[in-house]
Formats: sequence, C-alpha cells, structure tokens
Amino acid sequence: MAQLPADALYLSRTDENNLLSSCSPHPILLDDRLWPTVEHYFQAAQFVDEGLKQQISEEANLVSVKKLGKSWFKKRIDNWKNIRKIYMTRGIYTKCHAHETVRQALLDTGDQYIVENSLYDYYWGAGRDLRGDNQFGQVLMDVRSKLREEKQAG
Repeated sequence: MAQLPADALYLSRTDENNLLSSCSPHPILLDDRLWPTVEHYFQAAQFVDEGLKQQISEEANLVSVKKLGKSWFKKRIDNWKNIRKIYMTRGIYTKCHAHETVRQALLDTGDQYIVENSLYDYYWGAGRDLRGDNQFGQVLMDVRSKLREEKQAG
C-alpha cells in the first residue's frame, strides 16, 4: 500500500456535488462551445467527429456523456491516451477561471495532497491499493500551483 500524507484530501472526480470534480455543474467555454461540465468537454475532446462533440455537449445526463465517451466505433484524435491529461488540465483550469467559488475552493486546499478516490480507476485515481497514478489529483494540484503563481504575479 502506498504511503500518502495523513492530511490528504480524498475526493471523487465524478461527484457532481464537489466543486473540484470534473462533473460539477460549472459550465466552461472552450473551443467555441459552452460545455455544461468539464467532463462533457473532456469526453468530447477525444473525438474527431463534430456531430458527436455536439451531441455530448447537449447531453444532460452525465452517465450518458461517459457512455458516449466510450464509443468504440468513433474515430478518436491521434495519441489520445498520451494527451488526455492535457485536456483535463485545460478544462479544470478554465473552470477555475470562470468560477470564483471553484478557484477559491481549490486554493483553500492549501498544500494538501489531493487524491482521486476511485477504487477501480488506476489512471485518474489512486485505485483500491492506492498505487494508481492519481492523475486527476495531480491535475488539481498542478492547477492550484498555477493559480497561486498567477495570484502572486498580480
């Protein structure tokens, strides 16, 4: 079992009630389209098909959004697995700039280590044994650092 700081902040990327999740209802404007959540933006970003992107952006149900994101028969952009973290970071960063309450909630985490508490996702989350990559936690901590730099620069 991986050793995490005792004061680590555990959260779920899919918790619509958590300001820091990718599924919270905080719209963002990216790529000339208004996305209801970061998750909508992220799921659509992986595809080439503009019609599918539009369909994802208009879908109200987040379960359906994720299901559309798992479409096997649609062409994905090249190298998606290697660049997906960039898109998640872009979405979270944009959300923090668009919504003061979200930005402040992230800054209020101080220096806490942030853990995406998914038992089954070993890329975005820590996984059952806490040995996952925790990329979503890393995204939040990276965005938090960037927000601090911008705040200090004035």
